Amino acid sequence: MIRKIKQADVENIENILKIIPNFTQEEIDVAMELINIATTVGSQSDYNIFVYDSDGKILGYHCTGRRPLTDGVFDLYWIVVDPDSKEKGIGRSLLEHAEEFVKDNNGRWLLAETSSRDNYSKTRNFYLRNNYTIVAQINDFYKVNDSLMVFGKYFCN
Repeated sequence: MIRKIKQADVENIENILKIIPNFTQEEIDVAMELINIATTVGSQSDYNIFVYDSDGKILGYHCTGRRPLTDGVFDLYWIVVDPDSKEKGIGRSLLEHAEEFVKDNNGRWLLAETSSRDNYSKTRNFYLRNNYTIVAQINDFYKVNDSLMVFGKYFCN
């Protein structure tokens, strides 16, 4: 079941983030900052976090929000699946949920940013398999030889 995040989910999500080899401590800190905003600032609507809950066990989440200064572009800030639950369709379910969230909120684009580093090849292939296209690339963005890859999916009205 995919549902809105609750405060009780925070520790479980942090534990998942910590066991994913690709994430640095800095990346985990950024993810947790968004999670803490979403769970403690009731009036905010920038970070919409939904968890994949399997009988009380959190197996992943996505964080999606409208891109500032646009009238229909959304960012997929994070999509994370517990490494012990990979290859079970959870990532695809979370992505489809994010897409439905965008469509339900009159969105026309969903953008996902990732790294060009080799250890992110599975992430890039995940987006390509789910009909996303590379809409932008900025070379040496994060650091030399680590480019920003922006994947996007356009939803026709």
